[in-house]
Amino acid sequence: MDGVPDLEESLHAQGKRMTPQRRRVVAAVSRLGHATPESLATDLTSDGGSPLPLSTIYRNLEALEQIGVVSHTHLDHRSSTYHLAGHANHLHLRCTACGRVIETDVEAADTLVGNLRERHGFVADVKHMAIHGWCSSCAVLATAPELHAATEHHE
Repeated sequence: MDGVPDLEESLHAQGKRMTPQRRRVVAAVSRLGHATPESLATDLTSDGGSPLPLSTIYRNLEALEQIGVVSHTHLDHRSSTYHLAGHANHLHLRCTACGRVIETDVEAADTLVGNLRERHGFVADVKHMAIHGWCSSCAVLATAPELHAATEHHE
């Protein structure tokens, strides 16, 4: 795992230590790319270690996020999805029909970010959010009236 010595130093600087559980959680987040606490719990049953309770996974994710190792986003209305902080410089586009998550450069939202700052003085952190809509496959499959009604409802 790249960066483990830095991780250990960062934890130690905050009065925390690198535990076997934290090491396993970081490795699982790295393997999965985007992971909910529940998917981490499932993944950790197959890594050779003993199962970790969800409460332990949540505590470790919180500690790892505080020192900047992991970051989270909200892809849906369920649990947050975590990824390594070094992998956090992108937008998440989530298809409401099939659930597919597409990553795109954060610069794709430059106009939105600029408009929010200009109009409201608000500096947006778009890396933390997901944009919901329809992927190209589902948009093609959707009938025009259904898609039109759905977009009117969200306006």
